[in-house]
Amino acid sequence: MARVPAAALHALAEVMKPIRKRIRNAPRALIRRHPARRTSPAVELAPRSRPWTRAVGLVAVVLLGAWLGLLVVGDVRVPVGPMNTTMTLRPSVSGGTKINVSPLGALQLDSHVAPVRLDVNVDQLDPDRAQALVDHPERLSGLQDEVAQDVEHGTLDLAVRSCVAVVTGATALGLAVYRRPRRALAAGGLALTLLVASGGTAYATWNPDSVLEPKFSGLLSSAPSLVGNARSIVTEFDVYQKELARLVTNVTKLYDVTSTLPAYQPDPTTIRVLHVSDIHLNPASWKIIASLVEQYKVNVIVDSGDTMDHGTAAENGFLDPIEDLGAPYVWVRGNHDSRVTQEYLQGLKNVHVLDDGRARTVAGLRFAGIGDPQFTPDRSKPDGAEASQELAGARLASALRDQSAAGTPVDIAVAHEPSAAREVDGAVPLVLAGHVHHEDMELMKYGTRLRIEGSTGGSGLRAVEGKHPDPIQASILYLDRDSRRLQAWDQIKLGGLGLTTAEVSRHLPKENQPGATPSPTGTNPSSTGTSPSPR
Repeated sequence: MARVPAAALHALAEVMKPIRKRIRNAPRALIRRHPARRTSPAVELAPRSRPWTRAVGLVAVVLLGAWLGLLVVGDVRVPVGPMNTTMTLRPSVSGGTKINVSPLGALQLDSHVAPVRLDVNVDQLDPDRAQALVDHPERLSGLQDEVAQDVEHGTLDLAVRSCVAVVTGATALGLAVYRRPRRALAAGGLALTLLVASGGTAYATWNPDSVLEPKFSGLLSSAPSLVGNARSIVTEFDVYQKELARLVTNVTKLYDVTSTLPAYQPDPTTIRVLHVSDIHLNPASWKIIASLVEQYKVNVIVDSGDTMDHGTAAENGFLDPIEDLGAPYVWVRGNHDSRVTQEYLQGLKNVHVLDDGRARTVAGLRFAGIGDPQFTPDRSKPDGAEASQELAGARLASALRDQSAAGTPVDIAVAHEPSAAREVDGAVPLVLAGHVHHEDMELMKYGTRLRIEGSTGGSGLRAVEGKHPDPIQASILYLDRDSRRLQAWDQIKLGGLGLTTAEVSRHLPKENQPGATPSPTGTNPSSTGTSPSPR
């Protein structure tokens, strides 16, 4: 083997030195050019974000996309009888159904519990279809069935269109946000699942009888015609489609020829009682009461006291408009009404003052009441106040039992304070009270129903004491003319000082709900021989 000269080896080493240097530096250069190779395989498998963050983001995209889809294409225009309507599903916390009827206002029904609300907008009257009804009035008899079929077809169409709108909106937004088809399809699938779950919840909680207790907001004068009368609601309309048919019929009459609100036809078998209380010298109350008397065809007005604020003779002139309200006025003394006030009212025509349990028959109903045993215009609370109220209530209960024993039972008792009114439980079917400035209805232990009215004067001058003005409240009570039992009541609430809102809601006793066993007519609770326990 030949020996290589040392000089040659030295020269070769000098040549290889830069090559070896480049080979050693090559991995660093590759790492700089390809940063991804710097990460180890274990690090590459680690997730870049937390799973719950991605899930929340996906749900947000689905909900926003579904909402946008419903806004763009999620409504259906449906001809319902002679009307053109628009049906829409809207996201909602409480669900329910809202029927918008321009210019009357809106009906809100607690029809279902789900995160979607059904909106029905009555847009306009179709002139041709309306004229056909005018020319052929015999078609009105079949209008309800026709409307029910139109609503059914419209609801099915709305369900299909809503599914398409929700899935399309969620998928499109998912594609725009994630730019991955699989993520977009996942968003669409999740949207469809949520919509089906919402529909299932709405179906499971669907309450067609919710129309029996609607809440109406809008023009106060249109409320009686839109809500309907107590008797027809109890006996005729027990499903959602039928009530919608009646609603459309009323609106048809509204636009027919005169374009005025339909007249409210009183039910001859119903007695209407207007319950007011705690007017507290508010002069606006008389105009409101007169309007309610006219709109609801009220037979008798019952005032459960505190008509005045200080009970002085100087205030007596405030009571003069009572003579022109258009209905008999039954009154009991409150703790802001003095004996001077009571004597002045006894001299006014058409006024019936109740006191000491003496009974009076007014507008076909027999009333008895007792004045408040206290006179506290300064709003003081003397010692023994509660005991004096209970004693007054016991005196009234005794008088009521005497009337029943004599064969002339009382239909409605009246007292100012609820603590006195509760003492007559078992001695009369219905007792009216006020004093507390908020409405309530209570079925007491022995069968007497206690109706507490809010302030029909909006608390008078006290309305400016709080941060928000107190509402003006009153009630229309519907009583059967034969049994003289309560069939339904409309709770009326107007915006307080400076406000111009109106709300009317219909309520029915449980015994008048569909499927309930009706209570015997003409039976007074006191006839059972049961008396209330001592209080």
